Amino acid sequence: MPPGLAHWEERIMQFGYFAMPSHPPERGLKAGHDWDLQVLRWLDGLGYAEAWIGEHHTAPWEPHPAPDLLVAQALKETQRIRLGPGGFLLPYHHPAELANRVAMLDHLSEGRLNFGVAASGLPSDWAMFHVDGMSGVNREMTREALDIILRLWTEEAPFTHDGKFWKVSAPETMFGFLKPHIRPLQKPHPPIGVAGLSKNSDTLKLAGERGFLPMSLNLNPAYVGSHWESVEAGARRAGRTPDRRDWRLVREVFVAETDAEAWRLSVGGMMGRMMREYFLPLLANFGFLEYLKHSPEVPDSDVTVEYCARHNWLVGSPATVAEKLARIHEEVGGFGALLVFGFDYSENPEAWRTSLGLLAEEVLPRLSHLRTPAPAG
Repeated sequence: MPPGLAHWEERIMQFGYFAMPSHPPERGLKAGHDWDLQVLRWLDGLGYAEAWIGEHHTAPWEPHPAPDLLVAQALKETQRIRLGPGGFLLPYHHPAELANRVAMLDHLSEGRLNFGVAASGLPSDWAMFHVDGMSGVNREMTREALDIILRLWTEEAPFTHDGKFWKVSAPETMFGFLKPHIRPLQKPHPPIGVAGLSKNSDTLKLAGERGFLPMSLNLNPAYVGSHWESVEAGARRAGRTPDRRDWRLVREVFVAETDAEAWRLSVGGMMGRMMREYFLPLLANFGFLEYLKHSPEVPDSDVTVEYCARHNWLVGSPATVAEKLARIHEEVGGFGALLVFGFDYSENPEAWRTSLGLLAEEVLPRLSHLRTPAPAG
């Protein structure tokens, strides 16, 4: 069993991390990268199971265009935590080049690599790369790119993929010694994770269809329950039985000694600022605020940082956060891992370090009574 996944069966849930990564626009690119690296070192020391690092190209609040750079550096400074992109935006990469790069990274990780993939959801990224996201071309490209990558990792040469977006060959051996040879260390490949947002998410259906790890992004808990239906729909299409213990839920989490202190440091700290200045306006422009509401009757104008903190975030003392987390676990029918949504607290690092520590050391033991059912059959 890979490091970071030990006792997966015995524990109620694993704790992990999901980083956009997010940084305020005034933060220098290296300073933001260094903060993310420090957090990954903390997570490893605290026993977190995994961390996923996002990729974006045109969002000053999500400024990292190459998650594998951070992963490669963090692998040398951590011991057990599984790391990976969360995910590579497949429409913007040539699949043959990315297949070789990820396979090499898997060897550098000595088997600690996860491979997250995504279709890209920012219109500004679509515009930079001239990808038509409005009509779903980005999703088509993602499926085709992933098919090519998996073929290169698992099939013997020679073969040629002549697709809609890419033509890629695994050529025959030339001169007796030139041939495709770079494949992942983990067999048949690193665990693949995909993140979904919408109710009928195509990526979550893909997770169910292909047996990938589904990740539900940070939405109202009542809404997230519908995500498992998408996973099951994809699994039925392929004759698979999905396992809820593979399901990851991404949540905003802040734990402090008291509820009041947690509220002050979250709503009044970088969590609140990032949500207020970037994430809520972004979701509003996409028409996605409904995904944050506990009831459809709530007007968009009421979906504020404070509203999200009350209804969606896991904020409070260890006892309060454990109670909220247990309630979500029951409401959605069980899941395998909670992924903490990452924020840049480099101006108050001890507060973030304390929150991560309290979650692992005081919240998790309070949840030992919960169980996520294994799939039937």
